[in-house]
Amino acid sequence: MELNLAPRMADTTVFEGEGDGYYAWTSPAVAEWKLGTCTVGVVSPNSSKEKVLITNKGDAIPVPAGTISWWFNGGDLDVIIVFLGETSQSYNPGQIEYFFLTGAIGFLQGFSSEFLSKIYNINEQDSIKLAKSQTNALVLKLDDQIKMPDNDSNSNKEKHVSNLENLISSNVNAEITADNFHLLEKVGLSASLVRLEPNSSLAPSYSTDASYRIIYVIKGSGKIQIVGLNGTQILDAKVEKDQLFVVPKFFAIAQLAGDEGLEFFSVITSSRPVFGELYGNLSPWKALSSSVLQASLSVDSKFVELFKCKVGQDTNNISS
Repeated sequence: MELNLAPRMADTTVFEGEGDGYYAWTSPAVAEWKLGTCTVGVVSPNSSKEKVLITNKGDAIPVPAGTISWWFNGGDLDVIIVFLGETSQSYNPGQIEYFFLTGAIGFLQGFSSEFLSKIYNINEQDSIKLAKSQTNALVLKLDDQIKMPDNDSNSNKEKHVSNLENLISSNVNAEITADNFHLLEKVGLSASLVRLEPNSSLAPSYSTDASYRIIYVIKGSGKIQIVGLNGTQILDAKVEKDQLFVVPKFFAIAQLAGDEGLEFFSVITSSRPVFGELYGNLSPWKALSSSVLQASLSVDSKFVELFKCKVGQDTNNISS
């Protein structure tokens, strides 16, 4: 079966309404903010407490399976959130599954008024009101009279949210794993933000622990190449803002930024991923004996010396 890894825009409209819209990729959770400020409420499974957090551009927030959450834009700017996650165990593999409490596709909608009356000790009229009043599904436009909760001072935001914009500072990339963000242990994922200057490149890398990378282009454009098993080039393509692509386990990827630079957000299907590098002081080229490289590459010793010198010049960002 041919493997199609071509970058794609979100191609499915899940919902559009007065409160804006929700769009998805039909083939390939951590949420990452592209724009705006958002208030988020979360209730963990079997917890009696709601945590309310104020999130900003660049924030990443893991949402473990079974967590009840709501997301509210109380500002004057649009809020854009990207949800990425591992979906092999979903009811429909390849899609992030949501289970809603209320609304047109919520759990309450599916129970009869007889059951709801007995469960919540209310009359039939109130049970119908409970289940049927909200006719919207995903995105709601709130009445001005409804005041949403503010930030909870006891919510301990740093335990639930990590800002990749702050972590990246002047470096090429910022990573959050279970080692520096413990909540990711429950999610089984990790994330990274990479920012390349115009006409620069990122060293080729590959997963050594059978993890996948789901990569979303935040801004800019560039070129990517993915090499699979047996040295086969699987993809050679241009990528641009709002496109998504996947790097399978054990495949190697290299990225070249265009004239506007390239910035992308990645979710990795491991909370503690291990990657091998094909450039820099941590690459196997530096570790292997010169004679081994000479035989493996079928080149002379002078070329091996030159190659090993070039390989060690930088470990992350290679200017073109």
